[in-house]
Amino acid sequence: MTRGFRLAAATGLHKGDRPYQQDQVLVVTHPRVPGCVLAVVADGMGGRSGGRKASDQVLLTARQLFSRYKPGRDEPVGMLRQLLEEAHTVIKLTAVSSEQEPHSTLAAFLMNPEGDCAWIHAGDSRIYHFHDGRLVKRTKDHSYVQVLVDRGEIDEDEASVHPQGNILLGCLGMKSTPPPVDVHLIPRLKAGDVLMACSDGLWHYFSPIEMGELLAEKPPREAVELLVAEARRRAHGGGDNISIVVVKLEDLPKDE
Repeated sequence: MTRGFRLAAATGLHKGDRPYQQDQVLVVTHPRVPGCVLAVVADGMGGRSGGRKASDQVLLTARQLFSRYKPGRDEPVGMLRQLLEEAHTVIKLTAVSSEQEPHSTLAAFLMNPEGDCAWIHAGDSRIYHFHDGRLVKRTKDHSYVQVLVDRGEIDEDEASVHPQGNILLGCLGMKSTPPPVDVHLIPRLKAGDVLMACSDGLWHYFSPIEMGELLAEKPPREAVELLVAEARRRAHGGGDNISIVVVKLEDLPKDE
């Protein structure tokens, strides 16, 4: 339990309308330190075997590194960078035995019991930080469409329906380009904060306003179920794999 508030969390995973599931999701508390939480979303790409091997490797690496992480001694950004680099290296090594060249996105955040938080991402899986239903910050996709948005050639609405929206410029496992190291620090979390990591199979169908309001009103488990169900409805039979993890910081009851 982190000072001044408690944590509530939920995850969701759905294969959408794809023949197999390549996304993976994780939320885990530290084995020795209460109030320390790691959350990870990995969207694998590269055929039935390649994509799943890639996302599995991200989660395996995350579990191993987090079990050795010591809050107060180790830097959270350092652990997240190590997660990105080690998973990237191993994914490249698995390419020999995979159907296609395996890749994976990464969206991971690490909460310390002191109330600070760090995140890292690569690809187009996103992390959102909301407070009382309002968007504070989100990650910026490493994609071709995001470059067009940054140049002012298209807006966010046009980006959501762009035919080349699936072209990534950076992710784990790419041979020609090292993965981007894109980190962000939140010095102090507060009650009313919500952190959500999700793959494009979910965020593609919602505005930040829609997601923020729902996450503020509902407990994490109910919010996740509603978001996944509505994403499936809006996909009209063409939905991608879905993965989502939500961690919500709530006020402590008065008797605690």
